[in-house]
Amino acid sequence: MNTRSILLGLVTGMMMLGGAAARADTAEQAVIAAENQLTKAAQTNNVDVAAPLMADRIVSTDNEGTVIVGKAANLADQKAITFTSYELTDLKVTVYGDAAIATSTYASKGTYKGKPFDSRGRDTDTWVKMNGKWLLVATHYSHIEK
Repeated sequence: MNTRSILLGLVTGMMMLGGAAARADTAEQAVIAAENQLTKAAQTNNVDVAAPLMADRIVSTDNEGTVIVGKAANLADQKAITFTSYELTDLKVTVYGDAAIATSTYASKGTYKGKPFDSRGRDTDTWVKMNGKWLLVATHYSHIEK
């Protein structure tokens, strides 16, 4: 193999890696935008804002271990929450091809099924790109003691 072939191979490899990095950056930005939209849905108590972001078979697990499966069931549960405040911080997104993991810290106050709450915790969301669109397929909340 001559030097020219080696250099051409290295340049081609670097260009491919650069393209993959650019796609990952774009994916990360898309998931961050979707997370911000979920935050807006919570802050405005508007589940219709969150609905288009959820996969039909979304699975959510709360800090008490309750598992809710399916978009309709998750939306119904979200309607039982009224936030008086909701803040998301420390959002980090890691992309793995057509999948992404978003972690964050949240602080929220409001009522759930008529009972007041004041909660702080960590959230892990799993996103998958399906048919060109990032959808939330799983979410898990863990309470942090104050």
